[in-house]
Amino acid sequence: TGLAVGMGVGQALLVLLAAYVVMPAKDPLLNICMDAKHHKTKPGPEGMLYDQCAPWKDNACCTANTSLEAHKDQSNLYNFNWNHCGLMPPKCKSHFIQDTCLYECSPNLGPWIDQADSSWRRERILHVPLCKEDCEEWWEDCKDYVTCKENWHKGWNWATGTNRCPWGSMCRPFSHVFPQPKDLCEKIWSNSYKYTTEHRGSGRCIQMWFDPAQGNPNVVVAKYYAWKKRSSPAWMENVTPETNEAVCALPWPVLVLLPLALVVLPERAGGCGSHGWGSL
Repeated sequence: TGLAVGMGVGQALLVLLAAYVVMPAKDPLLNICMDAKHHKTKPGPEGMLYDQCAPWKDNACCTANTSLEAHKDQSNLYNFNWNHCGLMPPKCKSHFIQDTCLYECSPNLGPWIDQADSSWRRERILHVPLCKEDCEEWWEDCKDYVTCKENWHKGWNWATGTNRCPWGSMCRPFSHVFPQPKDLCEKIWSNSYKYTTEHRGSGRCIQMWFDPAQGNPNVVVAKYYAWKKRSSPAWMENVTPETNEAVCALPWPVLVLLPLALVVLPERAGGCGSHGWGSL
């Protein structure tokens, strides 16, 4: 009976060990918030997200107050005035609100987080592959609005505390400043987005607009691009010890169970005789 009990204990330890080994380590590119001005340190439920930001309420990097500010004409988030060349039409503004909600609330932008050269944030997003429909509908609904700048990230006149057109600039239709949807999506925020020909639901592009009742489609997209990024030579060359540990380190139960399993199985299986591991 002692042998049977010992074998049972040893096998149980090995099963627990295997379970821990196959459990995926936390991926540093997935389900994270960037280190920026208004983001939470980690994503979580937010039951009261406002209006267009509500699709992210189950798992968000933004707070309820941030989601409310995202909908204002001149928000306290960045003192940015959408109406710098006259009143922005509601159908156009809805895309900028949705863009803000994605940026502030999404925990699925990890594969595109990059270092920022700015005093008000340490990280930004770069080359997020935006779905074709999101980009083209944004351009279509804004093409008749007017603006004085191609890159809205920098170059404004901030003398009054809010953004105004630089001296000498002229307000022109969006369709002149951004002749194609690709120009709008890639240039307006310093290449934060990348225009793609991928469609919504393809699993290969980030959606600004989605129905939360169907789940967040960007979770799968982030996993795909995280896998691509980890597989690239550049990632392997630039991986830091901390990142490598987060992906590859064995959890502490494995380190405890492994020597115990190796001791219990040989001793119970055959002691020091010729039929057990002890003879090897």
